[in-house]
Amino acid sequence: MRILANDGLVEDGVKHLLEEGFEVDASKRGREALLADIAGFDALLVRSATKVDREIIQAGTAGDGRLKIVGRAGVGVDNIDLDAARECGVIVKYAPHGNTKAAAELALGLMFAAARRIPQSHLSLKGGVWSKKPFVGEELGGRTLGVVGCGRIGQALATKARAMGMKVLGFDQRQDMDAPLEYAESLDELLREADFVSLHTGGKDVVIGRRELSLMKPTAILINASRGGNVDEDALFDALQGNRLAGAGLDCHQYEPKAEGEPFESRLRALDNVVFTAHLGASTRGAARRTGVEIAEAVARYLRLGDFRQAVNAGETVEEEGREIFSIFITHEDKPGMFGKFGSAFGEMGVNIRENNSRMLKDFVQTVYILHQKPTPEIRARLAAIEGVKRVVL
Repeated sequence: MRILANDGLVEDGVKHLLEEGFEVDASKRGREALLADIAGFDALLVRSATKVDREIIQAGTAGDGRLKIVGRAGVGVDNIDLDAARECGVIVKYAPHGNTKAAAELALGLMFAAARRIPQSHLSLKGGVWSKKPFVGEELGGRTLGVVGCGRIGQALATKARAMGMKVLGFDQRQDMDAPLEYAESLDELLREADFVSLHTGGKDVVIGRRELSLMKPTAILINASRGGNVDEDALFDALQGNRLAGAGLDCHQYEPKAEGEPFESRLRALDNVVFTAHLGASTRGAARRTGVEIAEAVARYLRLGDFRQAVNAGETVEEEGREIFSIFITHEDKPGMFGKFGSAFGEMGVNIRENNSRMLKDFVQTVYILHQKPTPEIRARLAAIEGVKRVVL
């Protein structure tokens, strides 16, 4: 099978794919060349530079097109048309784990930078002025951090903050009993109690707007290392300018330039109590390596084993599809035609197979069918009567 890494791929990722028996092409193609060539590849790996729109997906799947999967080396999939991929039978996977450490560390760095006014002091010294009084800051130890969005990155940040002696409150729609934090009853409670609020929610919706900012302490600092749209920047500007909020550290911005070197426009640039970084959450050599290897492994597992883990346009498991499912367990000989006989039997009895998994035992094979209909004794008897079947259990 052929894999096109159109935005490049780290050496270890390429090595893994080659060892798995895939052919890897890491040559960068512009849009027209990609449209012309994509049908000849089984997988397309991208970062953020390549826009995988409907036209490209259709070009990869029309006629004898071989495109089966698009892998995003990173978390955001805004550059991939998920609806078109679903319609064309193309799975989209991402690599959510590789940048966890890097993103959490950047959020912590922004907390330090905003609380201790490190960039402002740096610029003063760069300008030849030794100045201390304007840059009196705040300590993090003993303060309360509010983490909004307690997934991988939020929990990684919580662990680091607790190690420094911070109390950590979290808010999330889904609560993890093992998370290294205490969950607040509501977002409002978290905002009222926290000295630092760090966003790790993702999505495009506004999480912190005027109302939410009005609930925060005037001494509090807001950190956004999630998505630019999660913060109403006009409301944030007013709160910071009016001293209703002490400061902010922003890695993500409502309006971000599309290319390196383009102007960065933001009202917040006029304020002295804001620290900016240019969406650097995943920008470490370690994160790049981990993310590249992660997406290579995820794509390889799908092409070789039909593994849906880390898919974003399909359920990772059949349970996520929301339909009732049932299991039936068959121990049988490992010989050609067995699965065909099982499939014919299920079909003749009107049973829809949703998934099946099979593994070798010593002298037999154990197969588990996942069904949409509840298996009956009649179904069991029909399967048990098939030559080569040793055991059927409902």
